[in-house]
Amino acid sequence: MTRVLVLYHSVYGHVETMAAAVADGACTVDGATVSLKRVPETMPPEAFAAIGGKADQPAPVADPAELPEYDAIIFGTGTRFGNMSGQMRTFLDQTGGLWASGALVGKVGSVFVSTATQHGGQESTALSFHTTLLHHGMLVVGLPYSEQRQIGFDEVKGGSPYGASTITGLKGERLPSDVELDMARFQGRHVTQIAARLTA
Repeated sequence: MTRVLVLYHSVYGHVETMAAAVADGACTVDGATVSLKRVPETMPPEAFAAIGGKADQPAPVADPAELPEYDAIIFGTGTRFGNMSGQMRTFLDQTGGLWASGALVGKVGSVFVSTATQHGGQESTALSFHTTLLHHGMLVVGLPYSEQRQIGFDEVKGGSPYGASTITGLKGERLPSDVELDMARFQGRHVTQIAARLTA
């Protein structure tokens, strides 16, 4: 059995939608058990409501202490000035004990993101996130070019070798496209297949 965690932070629901697609892709791998969870929201409820945050996210909240239970963790985050969200950073900053004990060494890690604009930090967010995974000794997996939907000029879309991504628009008006969701499913399946081979 291969245990996979899709762990995300989402304000407006775009990353949540991508996370569900990643989990769908991971579930297609035989023998995989997939959990979909979110990190705690650190913004005060009134402030979260004031910006139109999506409060009805049914995924359970994760605890940093549970991360060693999984063979692969696929992280999803919105972009904040080219980096992961503060909520995701706060969650990961609580994993110092896991780092000290080497609890995540050899596990598979992967990242998917969203940005408001096409050049709003999709690649820098994934790459800077990888630094934390590497410090934990995780094996970083991206979105290989065998997923050819990331190539081409046929439409505006996210996706890069560093991970699936979506573009939300400045007001969150753009939902993840079918192509972006397909890339997310591919990433979920690809990461889980690699984790399954390692656990075998």
